[in-house]
Amino acid sequence: VESSNKTFISEFFLMGLAYVPELQPLIFNLFLFMYLVTIMGNLLIILAVSKDSHLHTPMYFFLCNLSLTDICTSTTTVPKLLLNIQAHDQSITYIGCLAQVYFILTFCVLESCLLTVMAYDRYVAICQPLRYTSIMNPFLCILLVLFSLFISNINAVLHTLLLLPLSFCTQQDIPNFFCELGQVTKLACSDTFINIIIIYMATIVFSVIPLSGIIFSYIQIVSSILKIPSVGGRHKAFSTCGSHLSVVSLFYGTGLGVYMSSSISNSSSSNVITSMMYSVVPQMLNPFIYSLRSKEIKGALRHLIIRIIYFL
Repeated sequence: VESSNKTFISEFFLMGLAYVPELQPLIFNLFLFMYLVTIMGNLLIILAVSKDSHLHTPMYFFLCNLSLTDICTSTTTVPKLLLNIQAHDQSITYIGCLAQVYFILTFCVLESCLLTVMAYDRYVAICQPLRYTSIMNPFLCILLVLFSLFISNINAVLHTLLLLPLSFCTQQDIPNFFCELGQVTKLACSDTFINIIIIYMATIVFSVIPLSGIIFSYIQIVSSILKIPSVGGRHKAFSTCGSHLSVVSLFYGTGLGVYMSSSISNSSSSNVITSMMYSVVPQMLNPFIYSLRSKEIKGALRHLIIRIIYFL
């Protein structure tokens, strides 16, 4: 006999930021500012790279894809939050919730894959410089991005389809500002054993394996750099990897913080903070990391801004 509190759910309620009504205007302005900075910063990176022929290289091709992914990640979560605050309504439809789960999984896994591809690109550039142009040819670069997009979509589709058969109880409150896979799964009344197993397996495949690949690449990179006789040569080699290494540290560092925090605390405020640390903050900071550490990007941005001002 099924439980009497099991019913068809047509909507959920995103309650992560609803427990502090007096701070809603401040929260709205904060997220709006972060969202606009994310969109503008990443768009400037894309435009700067596309307009400067000197930056039409594999490294900056992957950077453009990373910037586009960051825009998509923020757009998946923040506009809905802003709309809910303005409307004083925390609800999200069942279909809308599944869509958020799908897109956030797609873009987060895609970012992980792109960071791994970028590490491989730096490995080839520093460890095999004479073969760089032949290995990192345009066909391979496009293929790597398409393959990353393909496997991230397969992962997201699998998790989303596994949510469809689940029955949900009358408890519809999600302690977050968007539909996060693990929290939606916890609301189900039916058996979620398969879902949890797949979540853990996907976490290993799309976080541990890419991170291991990045670490291996940088071990080889550091080993090669230390063999360079001149100090100037070593500094130049390190500088080409600095931006990427900073972004990797930010992305995986915040991801580790999310995991550790969720293990210790399950409060609404903790869920919101940890979710921001992997779905909003890195996407906002990535353009600044690359623009501040890369002379090529700074030069391209300077020329782009001069062009924009001139046409205005």
